[in-house]
Order: sequence, then C-alpha cells, then structure tokens
Amino acid sequence: MSPILWPTLLLLFGLLLVMAEIFIPTGGILGFLSFSSIVAAIVMAFNQGGSATGLMFLVIACVAVPSAIAVGFRLLPETPMGKRLLPSIPTAADVMPDDEQRRRLRGLVGKLGRAKSKMLPSGAVEVDGHVVDAVSQGMAIESGEPVRVIEVRGTMVVVQPADELPAEARDPNDVLSQPIESLGIDPFEEPLA
Repeated sequence: MSPILWPTLLLLFGLLLVMAEIFIPTGGILGFLSFSSIVAAIVMAFNQGGSATGLMFLVIACVAVPSAIAVGFRLLPETPMGKRLLPSIPTAADVMPDDEQRRRLRGLVGKLGRAKSKMLPSGAVEVDGHVVDAVSQGMAIESGEPVRVIEVRGTMVVVQPADELPAEARDPNDVLSQPIESLGIDPFEEPLA
C-alpha cells in the first residue's frame, strides 16, 4: 500500500468538508473538522513520504482549499438552500413604484403622437391629448414630426419617428398634414392647365 494513500484520502475528505460547510451551515463544526483533516493530511505526508511529499501536500492544500471555497460559493446560488438564503436580483419594474402616472405612460406604448419640441434626443411629445416628457431612440426629431411610443423608462417615454399619423392625431390647422381629398383638390388634374 502506498505511503501517501491515507494523507491523500484525508486531504480529499478535508476539501469535501470545506464545501459541505458552505452548503450546510453548522456554525463552524464542519469547518473545524475540515481544517483538522487537512492539517493531519499534511503532517502524515511529512511523516510517511518525507519533506518533498509534505511540501507537495502543503502546496496542494494552499491551492485546493481556496479553489474549493470558490467553487462552493459559485454553486451555492443554484442549490435549494442557496435559493432560500440569497434573494434574486430585482428587476427595474419590481423596484419602481406603481402609481397612476406610470400606468398611464405604459398605456401609451404603441400609440402615435407628435413632437411638441425639437428632440435632441429629449423633449416633449403630445400623445392622446397629453403632453409628456420623451426621449428619442438615438436620433433627432424635429418639432411637429409624427412619433410612435415604443417603451417607457421611468417617467419618460421612448419614441421613434412614425411614418404617418392617423387622421384624429393630425393638426386640423396644418394644411400640409391634411389628405388631398379633404382640400377639394383633384389629384389627377393637370397642375399647369
């Protein structure tokens, strides 16, 4: 039988107890037993294998114990005990208060409106008769351009330029935003005739 068999088994048992202490909180009992096992493994390695074997076990223990602790803490959140001990990270929606203004803003997602000011990238938009603070999605939007609400961030809405506004969102005094039929002009008539 090899002279380093028992020191090797004691070292492995000590590393197993180190990881068990992470997963099963015992108030340090398993930690003390793992420390005792690892020290006994190193002492036995010096006695049975000589100083070279003892130093090798000492170096292995100095590397393996922190590695075992790191692996244990890496695996802890996925265990049933870790899920009970460590709360999950809340999302932004979880920590934001749910008030009337946020509900109203979330109701604007997908709706069309018009920019009330030049947006470089933030400004004001009018959607459903309400003027709200908005930020454009990475591009400048001129005042009066149609916009579509795509997202709500905090108390601001995120908008992007829209292709066209529905008839009820158009300004009745703006002749250029009216359909040509409503102006009484025949679109097929020769303009210079």
